[in-house]
Amino acid sequence: MLPKEFIDFHAGLTPGADWKAVDAESWKHAAREARCLELGTDDATDAIDRAIKPLRRDFDETILIGGPPCQAYSLVGRARAKGKRDYIPENDERHYLFREYIRVLDRLRPAVFVMENVKGMLSSTIESRLVFEMLIEDLTSLGTGRGHQYELRAVRLIDGRARLMKAVQPSDFVVRAENFGVPQRRHRVIIVGIRSDLISGAETASVEISPMTRTVFDAIGNLPSLRSGISRQLDDSEAWRATVVSAARRLASTYGRSKDRTLGDAFSAVAAGVADATLPRSTKDLPKGYGASKDDLRQWLERPALSAIAQHETRGHMSSDLGRYLFAAVFGATYGYSPKAEDFPSSLSPDHLNWFSGVFSDRFRVQLSRESSTTVTSHISKDGHYYIHPDPLQCRSLTVREAARLQTFPDDYLFLGNRTQQYVQVGNAVPPYLARQIASLVCRSLTNAVARPSPRGARHDSLGW
Repeated sequence: MLPKEFIDFHAGLTPGADWKAVDAESWKHAAREARCLELGTDDATDAIDRAIKPLRRDFDETILIGGPPCQAYSLVGRARAKGKRDYIPENDERHYLFREYIRVLDRLRPAVFVMENVKGMLSSTIESRLVFEMLIEDLTSLGTGRGHQYELRAVRLIDGRARLMKAVQPSDFVVRAENFGVPQRRHRVIIVGIRSDLISGAETASVEISPMTRTVFDAIGNLPSLRSGISRQLDDSEAWRATVVSAARRLASTYGRSKDRTLGDAFSAVAAGVADATLPRSTKDLPKGYGASKDDLRQWLERPALSAIAQHETRGHMSSDLGRYLFAAVFGATYGYSPKAEDFPSSLSPDHLNWFSGVFSDRFRVQLSRESSTTVTSHISKDGHYYIHPDPLQCRSLTVREAARLQTFPDDYLFLGNRTQQYVQVGNAVPPYLARQIASLVCRSLTNAVARPSPRGARHDSLGW
């Protein structure tokens, strides 16, 4: 149960509390578990080794969950690296940080490990070799000649049930979050390693997965409506309304004269709707019926103990971008897909040299209400162009809370730091709803496995990577 001190802090009613005093035992546990370490340094190596010793002493079995830093493997990270003069991949130590994970595995020897990374790891190369091949070789060689090795398994969906199966090809390790009830198309490499003495029975375990595709509306559709702000000029509700109504009327006029008047009519309807709307930039009001839904996803996201919605406030946007956001939202609602650069009217073309080059043709992307969202990445901290809200009447990008819901963070998660840092934390995470299901599958597999009794119980230990 959440302590009242946290509920009040979460709601913004208090600036905080003496958390050590609120729950001394939990504070000690958190201080012991949470580390801020730079992998590959001597200090980090020493700290990790010191943490492993009591785990091996006090617990018969452990579970290790984590993943090496992914910047060197991601497609975006690799594209940025190519743009750096004199960049040599072999000299980028980040490529080899997966060996820090291997080192911990070798010392801890957990019953099971779960390793996560970006899909780009499958194609990343160094020294003319695929990084993923090097990783698999290292993982499968652990324990050779001095104990049990690890059997690698992929999380696969078979007839609506998740199972741990042998991988035939590297792509088998790719887990598609949208297939596991996450309202987001997020694809990640996930490797589950089971120690060979525990593998018996593991492949008979399974967890039922709902076949329903969850959508943006499922995740954020009940959150209170908000307007954006206007940056670089006076911002108030009247100025925002005037800007959006003016843009909608111009677009209605443009498309009203075309053969296909569908968009023209839609923009006219938006102009009328915005003219009558009064929307705040932020709210803490709980949606009607909060915490009472019988929907599985909504039950996961909503926490009845809360007294407010936190971090549901909008950013400011340039008035010119408001017109583009408006166009993208109306276009997406009308045609069922996000517009490309060539779909925008010339009056909304930004002053970008590559606008019509095809390289960034989806620079402005609306998240479609009736589909899973695109991948929420840390880029959302830069601007909202890839994360436009589907409701044209709101004409804005997603709030931190909306992005967190698409990532399936329950509403009681509170992201600290400034708003840019909050977006980065959300974008860099693994969806908790997906993690929970993989954890259930691992637990079921161990339950089915033939293992020696553990009188003191197994310890689930997750080191921060």
